[in-house]
Amino acid sequence: MGYRKWLGGVLGWVVLGPIGALIGFTVGAAADIGQSATDEKGRPSSAGSLKWTGQRNSFLVSFLVFSAAIIKADGKFLKSELDYVKDFIRRSFGEQAVPEAMDILKGLKDKEINIYEVGGQIKQYMNYSQRMQLLHYLVGLAQCDGDVCSDELKMLREIAAAIGVNTSDSESIFSMFGQNLESAYSVLEIDKNANDDQVKRAYKRLAIKHHPDKVASLGPDVQKAAEEKFKKIQMAYEKIKKERGIV
Repeated sequence: MGYRKWLGGVLGWVVLGPIGALIGFTVGAAADIGQSATDEKGRPSSAGSLKWTGQRNSFLVSFLVFSAAIIKADGKFLKSELDYVKDFIRRSFGEQAVPEAMDILKGLKDKEINIYEVGGQIKQYMNYSQRMQLLHYLVGLAQCDGDVCSDELKMLREIAAAIGVNTSDSESIFSMFGQNLESAYSVLEIDKNANDDQVKRAYKRLAIKHHPDKVASLGPDVQKAAEEKFKKIQMAYEKIKKERGIV
């Protein structure tokens, strides 16, 4: 099993269900992997670290499955998209994870991915903040080549619905990648007619909802990456404050 070295023997809840079927795991293989779990120094992992690592690695595999769906949406496998995935894996999980992660992604290239079956499994095991963070990564992937085509946008909206991210939150996340003032209002989930107090309340509400601490269970690397999303909310607020002269 090629994933044993990188994943530390723990894949958590993705080994079964539709995700496990896509990756090619069996119940027997899953049990074998679980028994071989070790920490970063090769020592047997504790029950607590098993749970933590399993959730973290399950998040990663979920990202790879939906990344394949996004990349295939326009019928192309672009280098810029593959480089985006590699960079995310490298930054969040280390260089040693890249080869095996890319093997998983390439293995998904010709497989049919049922978005709603996969999304249902993710919704069952990931909390809402983790699902929003997953969607944020996927939007970043879709726009990494500078253009989100209609098929990619449709796929993103289907994924958002499948993993249970509501429309206001998903549209806010989509807008985080815009640069204009209209996008800033969309990030805060308000319109231009909102008064200054409503702007301030919207920012506070979004700052709490997207605080990086809410994905702490996925590990410090993912938590650090979540700070990028948090900063985009701050940037949107600052753009609106500057335009209105709010102090």
